[in-house]
Amino acid sequence: MLLVAFAALVLSSPAFVFSQQKPSQSADTSSGGLKVGGAVVTPLDLSAADLKGLPRKTMKTVNPHSQKDESYEGVALRELLHRAGTPEGENLRGAAMTTYVVAEGADGYRVVFSLAELDPGILDSEVIVADTLDGAPLDAKHGPFQLVAPHDKRAARWVRMLKAITVAQAGK
Repeated sequence: MLLVAFAALVLSSPAFVFSQQKPSQSADTSSGGLKVGGAVVTPLDLSAADLKGLPRKTMKTVNPHSQKDESYEGVALRELLHRAGTPEGENLRGAAMTTYVVAEGADGYRVVFSLAELDPGILDSEVIVADTLDGAPLDAKHGPFQLVAPHDKRAARWVRMLKAITVAQAGK
């Protein structure tokens, strides 16, 4: 409930600059890449090959929509945020606790995670940016990247056609 209230506050806040952009103003995905930006030390522009070269994680889960067992492979979202230079571990405290992450698909669908819920020192969320399903690349309807949040009771924050991850801080 608290996370829902937080998301509603963030999405309606003037500080939520990303939500004020029209999809055509968002990250260009013509190359099929994934952009990680916003309040980060090192913005990233990742290709499918770049993602393949990062530490991989395999996750078996039951798809909430189809009720089928599925095996996703990709990179932990936390790994991408680490490489972009977001606060983590003991540095995730004070004002950094108001940091949030917006994941956006090519269709304009957006979801919010708090940075704290993605930190393994606080919560084992295991959110991944998947590029493979059951050993094959994701199809065009879901890929080339899909955000998978296996511990959510509903797949509402599973973002297909993931194109951008934007980090921001509430109130700024």
